[in-house]
Amino acid sequence: MRFCSKVRMGQLGTLRLSWLSFEYYYMTQRTVGGAAVMAVGIWTLVEKSDYLNILASSTFAVSAYILIFAGGLVMITGFLGFCAIIREQRSCLSAYFSMLLLIFLIELVAGVLAYVYYQRLSEELKQHLTQTLTENYALPGRKHITHSVDRLQQDFKCCGSNSSADWQHSVYILSVESSGRVVPDSCCKTITFKCGKRDHPSNIYKVEGGCITKLEQFLADHLLIMGAVGIGVACLQVSPTLGYCSNSLDPPV
Repeated sequence: MRFCSKVRMGQLGTLRLSWLSFEYYYMTQRTVGGAAVMAVGIWTLVEKSDYLNILASSTFAVSAYILIFAGGLVMITGFLGFCAIIREQRSCLSAYFSMLLLIFLIELVAGVLAYVYYQRLSEELKQHLTQTLTENYALPGRKHITHSVDRLQQDFKCCGSNSSADWQHSVYILSVESSGRVVPDSCCKTITFKCGKRDHPSNIYKVEGGCITKLEQFLADHLLIMGAVGIGVACLQVSPTLGYCSNSLDPPV
C-alpha cells in the first residue's frame, strides 16, 4: 500500500514537471513573439517616420503604435504568467489567459487595420501626394513636409508625384523663392545649389510612374509585413492556449 502511494506521488510529480515545462515553453514562445511584434512597430515608426508626414491618413502610424503596445503587453504578460505558474495560483492563471485574449484582439485589430489600409493606399496616394507637393512644399510652417518630400525623392530616385511635370503647378516653383528652379534640388541626381533649374533627364530623375508608384509599393510591402506579423503572432499565441487552458487552470496536485 505504501509502495503504491509512493508510485502515485512519483507519477504526479512527473506530470507536474511536464506541465510546468510545457507552460514554460509557450511562455517563452509568446515573449519572443511579443518582442517581434514590438520590433516591427518600432522599426516602422523610427525608420519610416519621414514618409508618414506625406500620408493623409494616420492608419499606418496607428497600426504601428498598436503593435508596439501589444508587443510590450505580451512580454509583460508572459513574465507575469510564468510567475503565476511557478506559484500555481488559479486566480492569476485565469487573469493571465484573459489578458492573452485581450492581446489577441489588439494584435488582430492592428493586423486588420494594416490590411484594410493596404486596399485604400493607392487611391489615397493619388489624391494626396500631388496636393502635398504642389500646395505644401517649402512653405512656412511646412518644414517637416519639405524634408519628407526631399527624402522621398532622393531615397526612391524619383521626381514629382506622377512625373517631374507636377512641379510646374507647385506654389513654391511659381514663387520667387524658387530662384528660377523648375524642380526642387532634391530631384537632381547629384544635388548642388540650384541644380533644379535644369530638368533634363541627365540632371534629374525621370521615373515612369513618378514617386507615387515607388512609395505605394514601399508602403504596401510594409503594411503586408505589419498585417502578417500582427495576425500571425496573435494566432500563434492563442492557439496553444485554447488547447491546454483547462489543464493550466487545474494543475495536478
